[in-house]
Amino acid sequence: MDHTAHEPEKPRHGTASWGTAVKATLHCLTGCAIGEILGMVIGTAAGWGNVPTMVVAIALAFLFGYSFTLFAVLRAGLDLKAAIRVALAADTVSIAVMELVDNLIIALTPGAMDAELSDGLFWYALLGGFAVAFLIATPVNKWMIGRGKGHAVVHAHH
Repeated sequence: MDHTAHEPEKPRHGTASWGTAVKATLHCLTGCAIGEILGMVIGTAAGWGNVPTMVVAIALAFLFGYSFTLFAVLRAGLDLKAAIRVALAADTVSIAVMELVDNLIIALTPGAMDAELSDGLFWYALLGGFAVAFLIATPVNKWMIGRGKGHAVVHAHH
């Protein structure tokens, strides 16, 4: 008797579609962008220096990024401990890649770290960083999902 006939099919290595990767990256980017923008706005409006502003922005990006996944898997019926493990497994690498790229672009854009909220440079650097981060994180997510990691962990609970 073949016992594998009733088991869900696991993705083979490298079989994730670009569409799946784009959706996963957009999901992650949404949480990251909300947290990052909020942190940058708070730090800039409060007149904080560059380092504390970036620390708060990065922390909020991770918080919001994880929260989106956490709430989704809690709605799917997981208990809090399991949901936290899924969110950490699903999003850590994606958020880290996006935050690294986005913050490098902001830090390396002349004048962006000293720009005020009313300056176009502030928003161009921030949003441009998100666009580049999306382009870099998408193939990373595709690779991870194709190996059953990252957002593939979330899909097992939908």
